[in-house]
Amino acid sequence: MPGSEVEKIKEDSRALRGTLKETCESDASHFSHEEYQLLKFHGSYQQDDRDQRNERKKAGQDKAWIFMIRTKTPGGSLSSKQYLEFDRIAGDLGNNTLRITTRQGIQFHGILKAGFKETIQRLNRVGVTTKGACGDVVRNTLAAAAPFQNAVYREVQRLAKELSDTFLSRSRSYTEIWLDGKKLNADVPNDSPTDEEPIYGKVYLPRKFKFAIAVPPYNDIDVFTNDVGFIAHAPNGQVEGYNVFVGGGLGMTHGMLKTHPMLAQPLFYVKKEHAPAAAVAIVTMQRDFGNREDRKISRLKHVVEDRGIEWVRQEVGSRLKAPTEPIKPFAFVSVADLLGWHEQGDGKLFCGIFVTEGRIQDAHDVHYRSAFRVIAEKFGFPMRFTANCNLYFHDIDPSKRKEVDEILKAHKVPHTDGFTESRKTAHACVALPTCGLALAESERIFPALMDSIDGVLRELKLEKEPILFRMTGCPNGCARPYNADFAFVGRAPNKYAFFVGGSIVGDRLAGLEKKMVELKDIPSVVRSYLKEFAEKRKNGETFSQYWGRTHVNGAKPVPEQFHIELAEREARLAGAKQPASVSE
Repeated sequence: MPGSEVEKIKEDSRALRGTLKETCESDASHFSHEEYQLLKFHGSYQQDDRDQRNERKKAGQDKAWIFMIRTKTPGGSLSSKQYLEFDRIAGDLGNNTLRITTRQGIQFHGILKAGFKETIQRLNRVGVTTKGACGDVVRNTLAAAAPFQNAVYREVQRLAKELSDTFLSRSRSYTEIWLDGKKLNADVPNDSPTDEEPIYGKVYLPRKFKFAIAVPPYNDIDVFTNDVGFIAHAPNGQVEGYNVFVGGGLGMTHGMLKTHPMLAQPLFYVKKEHAPAAAVAIVTMQRDFGNREDRKISRLKHVVEDRGIEWVRQEVGSRLKAPTEPIKPFAFVSVADLLGWHEQGDGKLFCGIFVTEGRIQDAHDVHYRSAFRVIAEKFGFPMRFTANCNLYFHDIDPSKRKEVDEILKAHKVPHTDGFTESRKTAHACVALPTCGLALAESERIFPALMDSIDGVLRELKLEKEPILFRMTGCPNGCARPYNADFAFVGRAPNKYAFFVGGSIVGDRLAGLEKKMVELKDIPSVVRSYLKEFAEKRKNGETFSQYWGRTHVNGAKPVPEQFHIELAEREARLAGAKQPASVSE
């Protein structure tokens, strides 16, 4: 019998229908709590504008209800036609911005209930679905974003699409509720003639589930932070198979030791023709063994932690019915995107464009939205979103490079040649005012914070060093803070937990250095660490390498690493008296 409240809601939902259709068509200002849980499966989070919350409460008014609607675009690929419809929807129904997500999709913010159904219909007409972009299902599948035109990158993009289609919910509820029972575009996979879910079952998965496919040497999709990571093995320019890693996930709750980040562990190597079957075997294993009593410990990482990687390997192997091998050698050099101009391998070019916090808007003298609209309308270049929330235009004839540069310059889109290396990879989550979980600001204050940190980097002559900074407004980890060199995680307004010790290649978790740092003090605190690095590093050593040589986060991180400050952890290791409690 399902345990948690959400499990009961799913069980009673009639294949994710609930009363969504009735409420959508009513004059109610928002959906109920039970409906909100089901709404996620259809690609949306119900929110309210938190900037207005206090004033509206004082005035005795209802919350300013709005919706975030998220697309499911495997591998981040999008046509110019699709993008232009995104742009129009943002202007017609949203808040005039588009937000690139860390899962290579787009979020529309500020959608009112009256425009909810129209938004979904317009997206589906151009072949984009929101189904499964949220909820206890397989979310958008990440794939190496760089648009190189070769067999390896084409294969991982193809696999991303196959996995997306494989794990798309078969329930007809999405079509019935939002599309009036009609399939609006042939590019969106068919709904099943029945509601039967051969992979998910009646109550779907215990929690969200994430896939990512990487191509060494670039870890631009942060493969180890996913429930399942496929790392392409292509020794001769063709993908022969994949190294499979399982159990990644960064979400946690401050002070709750049973919740903590984990990076994916090596499972096995599988030939490429068996990769989809391996994916199904892992997902159904999680379906059957994931915790359904406590959603805080319901991700695959907790199955791996509780039962052990060898048990997982045997259980998955019993379901796979295909040969596996030990992990093949591979190496990553960075989680960074390839910004600027690059040859894509077929005589054409691609252009990687840095988008400040992934927010496509016309604001602060930078007109991203107008620039991208002009390029899409004039040239029709396809595009690809990245997991670092940047954008690639690709298939560009070299003769068009100057025109593209002129458009970007005219709209004051920043050129990254003058950036510090840290600025190129730094990222923050959305947080306030739309995220209901945010404890502190993130996206809105991060650019100014990075301006200050950039000043420190230049002062210490570290502007060319690849040092990874990330910020989130709460401990759920949407901007992947816990494997960054430096991370700031919201605890309260203007107060952040401070983590140090991840890696520029994404393969190591940080540790809590300070439980609480005020926003105004962050630059000076960071400076002390960077100064030590500048003075004590070995020749050519990156910050990640320096920290790994001089500090110990733990080969196998323990929960205390994320909840108890470094000094206290060291005291414990030295045999000092333990405090009576580690609660907040």
